[in-house]
Order: sequence, then C-alpha cells, then structure tokens
Amino acid sequence: MPTVSVVVPNYNHARFLPKRIESILRQSYQDFELILLDDCSTDDSRAILSQYAVDPRVRLEFNQVNSGGPFKQWNKGVRLARGKYIWIAESDDYADEHLLEKLVPRLDEDPSAVLCYCRSWRVSADDKLSGFSDWFLTEHVDQQKWTADFSADGREECREYFVRYNNIPNASSVLFRRNVYQSIGGADEKLVFCGDWKTWATMALSGGTISYVAEPLNYHRFHTASVTERSERNGVWAIEALHIVSWILQRLDVDQAVRANVCEDLSFLWIPVVLNSRFPISLRWAILREAATVDHNAVRRLVHPTLTALRMTLARRWRSLRAA
Repeated sequence: MPTVSVVVPNYNHARFLPKRIESILRQSYQDFELILLDDCSTDDSRAILSQYAVDPRVRLEFNQVNSGGPFKQWNKGVRLARGKYIWIAESDDYADEHLLEKLVPRLDEDPSAVLCYCRSWRVSADDKLSGFSDWFLTEHVDQQKWTADFSADGREECREYFVRYNNIPNASSVLFRRNVYQSIGGADEKLVFCGDWKTWATMALSGGTISYVAEPLNYHRFHTASVTERSERNGVWAIEALHIVSWILQRLDVDQAVRANVCEDLSFLWIPVVLNSRFPISLRWAILREAATVDHNAVRRLVHPTLTALRMTLARRWRSLRAA
C-alpha cells in the first residue's frame, strides 16, 4: 500500500493540468499513488488526464454526470484512496518537488497530528509570483506566527484562529490522515466554497495537533475561473463563512471578548454583501439571518452603514436633479 494517496479533483482546468500533474510525479518522495478525477469537464481535460494512464502510479476516475460540488469530489477521492495520508492537490495549483518529503515526516513523527500544512506562494494564471497566499493573516492577524515552523493544539487553533478565519489559505498545501478525515464524516458536501475550512476545523476539534512547515512548498493559483473567484462574485462565500463560524462557536467555549471580536471581524464580511443590490434579495436576507445567529447585534451593526449608504444615494440623486 502507498503511504500517500494524492487526489486531483479536476473540472475545466485543462490549461493547468500538465504543470499540476508533473509537479506531483516529480516529487522527491515517491511512495504515493495518484488518483486523477474529472467532474465532466467541457474542455480538453480528459484527453490530458488520459495521457497519464500509462504510469503505474496513476488511476483515472471520470464522472459520467457532474457532481455539482467540489467537496463531493474530495469525498470520492478519499473513498478510492489506499494511503494512510491524503494530499488533495487542487487541479489549478502546483507544488515544489520537496513538498511530500517535508510534510510526510511531520505526520510520521507526531502520531497526534491530524494534519500538516506548509506555506504557499500566491501565483497568477501565467505563473507570476505575487507574495505569499497568507498575506491577509500576516498583515492583519499575526505578523510572526506563519513565518516559523510550529505544532499547535487543534482546539486552541480553533479558539484562536479557525473561529475567525480559514487560516489554511489553500487545500493543496495540506497533508492529512485518512482515518481522521473518515472519522469526522469527510467534507460537508452541501458547501461550495468553505468546505475546506469546515474540514480543517472539524479535524482540529476532534483532538490532536496541527503541524506547520513555514517553507513555501505550494503554489496557490489565483485566476478568474477559480472556485474562490466565482464564490466571491455570487456572494456564496459570505453565507458559508457565517455558517462555519456559527458551527464552530456551538462547539467551543469562548469568552465574550473573543466572541465580540469575531462578530466585529465578520461584519466586514457580510455587511457589504447585504447592502449590495446586485445580489438577489433572497440571498441578502439569508445572509442577514445567518449573521444574526452568530451576532445578536447584527441588525444594529447594519443600521449605520445602511443610513450612510442611503445618505450617499440621496445626495447623488439631489445633485443629478440640480444638474438637470
């Protein structure tokens, strides 16, 4: 049996697949199997994936009907896996050749570690680097934490970080234990964008530690066709993030000061969406209801920016009437 099962869930990422797959096959650590999934892509993905069928390390699994969600593919890949460790290598990212070499020993040496992840570079569609993928965390949360290796208690990571942010910016940077993933019931298939966040938090809350390697060994790609971009454009990310935070708070004892900080941080996430008329009113109401389950002052927080937006709208209309 291979030690690691690498799962590549693909949908319409033909242009990125060769670099993605080659970065896996050329790993310095070679005790792995590679499971290539395709969720009914409409581009040339299947032709590209099929070229790798001759490699004995590779297994191809093509869906006949689109699954409708990325985390259904995660669960399918893990069901097919034989390794004790899982690497979900997203199809548009790529990796340094030493990623597995550096992450596998961290899980081998610490049986209590439920997952290990490394730092990620931020890279464009045409492979241009633009800093680290965790720039938001280092600028606004903790300037030092992600600059050095660490091992942390899972529940404390939830209390300090996961309850406020997904502090693992990219799933492709993570190596996790298959048995732990299975014990928590896998990824939540109802989620479209935040299923990785909920998965890491659930694994952390199950007990054990989280291990981190500060060396940037993963390349996190940002482009207009990514799930992240689509979710931000349609507002799904806001309601799912509120759901995750509410779910974590129900399972953790946090003091009022921490909860107040969480609610303040979340307000910058959901209020702009609720006030944005380009989103459907049904979604905006759903987001407000979800916000109220986390923050009892959600409606009050909404009043000031709403009045400000109303004043600005009236001022613009008044100026246009005077000009006419």
